[in-house]
Amino acid sequence: MKTRFLLLLILPFLTFEINGQNQEDALRYSRTSLLGSARYMAMGGAYGSIGADISGLSINPAGIGIFRKSEFMFTPLITFNQTEVNYMGEFRDDTKYNLGLSNIGFVLASDLSQKKESGWKKIQFGFNFNRTNNFTNRVFIEGFNNNSSLLTAYIYEADGLHPDDLDPFTTGLAYDAWLIWPTDNSNEVYTADAYMGGVMQHQTIYSSGSMSEMLFTLGANYGDRVYFGASVGIPYIRYSYESVYTETDPLDRHDYFVSMTRRENLDTKGSGFIFKLGTIIRATDWLRLGAAFHSPTYFSGINEEWRYSMSSELLFDNKIERRSADSPRGRFEYELTTPMKAIGSATILFGKMGLVSAEYEFADYSDIRLNSSGYKFVKENQAIRDSYTAAHNLRFGTEWRLNDVYLRGGYALLGSPYKSQVNDGKGSQVSLGLGFRQQDYYIDLAWVGSTYKEVRYMYPVPQGQGLDYYTPVANQTFNRQLYMLTFGWRF
Repeated sequence: MKTRFLLLLILPFLTFEINGQNQEDALRYSRTSLLGSARYMAMGGAYGSIGADISGLSINPAGIGIFRKSEFMFTPLITFNQTEVNYMGEFRDDTKYNLGLSNIGFVLASDLSQKKESGWKKIQFGFNFNRTNNFTNRVFIEGFNNNSSLLTAYIYEADGLHPDDLDPFTTGLAYDAWLIWPTDNSNEVYTADAYMGGVMQHQTIYSSGSMSEMLFTLGANYGDRVYFGASVGIPYIRYSYESVYTETDPLDRHDYFVSMTRRENLDTKGSGFIFKLGTIIRATDWLRLGAAFHSPTYFSGINEEWRYSMSSELLFDNKIERRSADSPRGRFEYELTTPMKAIGSATILFGKMGLVSAEYEFADYSDIRLNSSGYKFVKENQAIRDSYTAAHNLRFGTEWRLNDVYLRGGYALLGSPYKSQVNDGKGSQVSLGLGFRQQDYYIDLAWVGSTYKEVRYMYPVPQGQGLDYYTPVANQTFNRQLYMLTFGWRF
């Protein structure tokens, strides 16, 4: 296992080998994006000082204090993910859609106003389930590489090792599939027929699963001026990854090599704990201010299983020889601590006509930490400190009322968690919505479009004996559209 970690540390963001328990996994489970109610999403998620929305309690639990009646709501959604990739001068795109549940929850409000000697007006309890990440996607990468092959990286990784000591998840598979072989009697120097490149490379990546959060919230209203809330959350991770990577020789340049295929599968499950505190102050009749603090999320037991296989087609004496090899099934359990978050927000109200809201969120992703009882992740945690930084997210939203119909819009700027020149990772989100509200029920619609870019480092290829690496790079653009419908009842 340690051999896999050392290979991953050659480049901070080597994403071809998804072996688990590295800084990419840590970021995936730390960088959440709440998928809440249609009203919340239509207003760009700028909800920390508005309140009275069940999904918004995941941002600022003090929002529960503004509920005057008990309420139940749920939100189904449809997600369309499109990925565009430029690799070796070739453009490819792919689309994947998913049906799911964005949120469901209820609030129970108890009236305390009959106690005239007390300024406490109401006390509320709420439960909500929110989706915080959607991993469903499909990526297609294709391009002709005239400079290197995956086997180039493997022969450098295998250098100095006897075949019995090769990594059973990487170089050992390539050796058993006859794709790399020793060149001298020491059996410690390797070569490959296609290691100088001249291959067509294809990779299809399938991912599925989600992160969700069950939240239990208690809040109160003091004098209709100050609202308090506290939440205990139980987040869940369900993530599956499958990669099919192939190389072929379309120009018939090589003596033996015809094609190779490498398959990777990773399945992850885990749960954790988080605590949230918040307050909303009605500073004036037209201004609300909100503040919230989210503790780090503690995932005490993330379980991963992974397996790989590799197959080859080689030409000997004008006949195709086929070889295949399977890795053992890898299993590991580890702990993850995600960064705390601090959120500040403000809302300007225009009577019953409408409102404008803004929100700022801070999270320092260099504080992410991995740990386990058997492996302390010293180098991985150092790579996190060296590669990640604080992200600053801005969200804006507005809502305007036309009798019983509400028009909404929102915009969000999502800061990059990466240090300068490591990766892009910045994102933006635009949203629109429509609502119809009566005294006892409401129906809300929302559309959300978001985009962000990231670089995918395929594999590291050392140049000479130094630490300078040539790395094939795929430039990825992720576009996502959400369509959601919320139904709510007050009682």
